[in-house]
Amino acid sequence: MSYFEHAGCQLHFEDHGQGSPLLLIHGLGSSTCDWEYQVPLLSRSHRVIALDVRGHGRSGKPREAYSIAQFADDAAALIEHLSLGKVHLVGISMGGMIAFQLGVDRPELLHSLTIVNSTPEVRAKSLGDWWQLGKRWALSRLLSLETIGKGLGRILFPRPEQAELRQKIEQRWPQNDKRAYLASLDAIIGWSVREHLGRITCPTLVISGDRDYTPVAHKQSYVELLPDARLVIIQQSRHATPMDQPEQFNTTLLSFIGSVEKT
Repeated sequence: MSYFEHAGCQLHFEDHGQGSPLLLIHGLGSSTCDWEYQVPLLSRSHRVIALDVRGHGRSGKPREAYSIAQFADDAAALIEHLSLGKVHLVGISMGGMIAFQLGVDRPELLHSLTIVNSTPEVRAKSLGDWWQLGKRWALSRLLSLETIGKGLGRILFPRPEQAELRQKIEQRWPQNDKRAYLASLDAIIGWSVREHLGRITCPTLVISGDRDYTPVAHKQSYVELLPDARLVIIQQSRHATPMDQPEQFNTTLLSFIGSVEKT
């Protein structure tokens, strides 16, 4: 286990393998643990760094408000702490938002960007949006982490053969710090960098599960705003694509990174 201090928080990260650096950033309520199907393979050809976002995993959990910009600044600090230079950055869900923010704020740190089942904005644009965001905000406060974990397990991994994956979510979710979890959710709601996507000039891969929460059309709409981006859809996959379709995900990611490094 490795740690470094930044902006009043001790941040945990894992560091595996050798080669061009690849930084993995998890989603809300997750940790480095959820890259378990990626790290062993990716670290055969790359130096793979997985970060526990502030408020998550083994990282510190300051009792304060969080922001996506703050999370991105932590990631930038890790890149500089390890003297990595440009990295291949991979972020899923909230991690994808952090990756978008870093791409906008510090494009010079990125060799490539991979966004998995994420979005460049979480803003309500209709009554339906307000209802969905409000419901999520309220239920996250009313329900226990155990209850949320069980519900998420059923949503993310509904098939009988996915029982082991459901159990992982059910076991890991209650390990979150509730206050830090809610502070991270609050950081997401109302955030946006959609209007600044033109600043992200590095090659960008957007991966979408065909059954993700947000439709493929939503991803296509922002792919068109990025200067150098492509969209790949992975079939039979929901929101946790690196876990429910690890082989397809890993092959797609390595193929993309390989193509970037050839140019």
